[in-house]
Amino acid sequence: MSSSYMSWRSSASNRRPTQPTNTSKNRGTIYPDLNQDPNPKPVIHFLAFALIIFLGLLQFLPASHFRHPSDPHRNWVPFNSHSSPSPTVKLTVDEDDGLIHIVSWMQCLDLKVLAVLANSTLSSSRYPDLLHFHFFIPQGDKDKVSFYKLKVLFPHSNLELHGQEKVKEIIKRASSEAEYDSLNLEEIAPFIIPSVHQSLTKFIYVSPNLILMGRIEELTGIDLSAHAAAAAEDCSNRLNSYVSSDVLDAIQRSASKPWISVTPYVKDACMPDLSLLLINGKKLEEFLEAVLWWSKVLNWSDRSDKRNPAIGLALYNRYLKLSNSWLVKEPASVDTIETSMITHYDGPKIVCSEFGNDTIPGSSHGNLWIKYLPLMSNQILGI
Repeated sequence: MSSSYMSWRSSASNRRPTQPTNTSKNRGTIYPDLNQDPNPKPVIHFLAFALIIFLGLLQFLPASHFRHPSDPHRNWVPFNSHSSPSPTVKLTVDEDDGLIHIVSWMQCLDLKVLAVLANSTLSSSRYPDLLHFHFFIPQGDKDKVSFYKLKVLFPHSNLELHGQEKVKEIIKRASSEAEYDSLNLEEIAPFIIPSVHQSLTKFIYVSPNLILMGRIEELTGIDLSAHAAAAAEDCSNRLNSYVSSDVLDAIQRSASKPWISVTPYVKDACMPDLSLLLINGKKLEEFLEAVLWWSKVLNWSDRSDKRNPAIGLALYNRYLKLSNSWLVKEPASVDTIETSMITHYDGPKIVCSEFGNDTIPGSSHGNLWIKYLPLMSNQILGI
């Protein structure tokens, strides 16, 4: 018994692991965190400090972009964009439905011209989803074929067709046949539309024969609380080229009407450009009466060869002057196209005549309209 016990003790002691004797050699691998970290170079400290100062100074720079709360897409918009310099311009929309209403009146239906107008306006706008087009055409909403063609070209756009008869009827009831014939319906209709369509109290009127390259929504923020309309001044047409200052002075002395200016008329005053208007329907009381009165006093029904200045006289001191950048220009050169907000349509178009609608010969056409012609127009409109 004793010998076996001693042999077990001896074998157990022989199997016991020996402890390492040199602990200093393995200390680095067992306790790696006890090593001293390397010191960074002084230039690193300097660069880090300079970066912090630079980021801090950036906070004092003026903002370059903004996101307007009325934009459903919350897009970033640069402050220094190509826009009208008027300080009163800001984006606002119709307080009832949140849309920007654009109205156009076309005597002879030409879908090609309307398509270019709509496409140029949509492609130039930051907020195409907020634009609502109202096209007043001879057949109105009864012309289903024209409506469907436009909807194929602009499937996601807000678009309506309206008839012209109610507007024409109001003008005919208030005027004689000669006075009615002396008026340009495309010029007078925008001022009558609010009395027919009560929902259109504030809208932008655009002549159909235009190509828009500026952002149309910039016009909607203009304060029209004290004016019936806003328009750019056309100094190529002046008041004294239509009526003499002596006649205007005599009318001021002899007549007492609320639409006659209390101050002397400026004989060489620029006439308003009626191709693009911002209309305030709440300030158009007696406007048609004023236009017809001026037309009658000046006997303009007997001078159909010249443009009737009655609308310009009725608007005298009653309209807000837009920036000159919104004056319609001719697309005569590349420089004009690049700097203009709006130009005349330079493509083929249909004109009214006693014997039916005719197309202007192709020799007078330009090329700008092709840029804004929607895709599939040839197939849909049969161009």
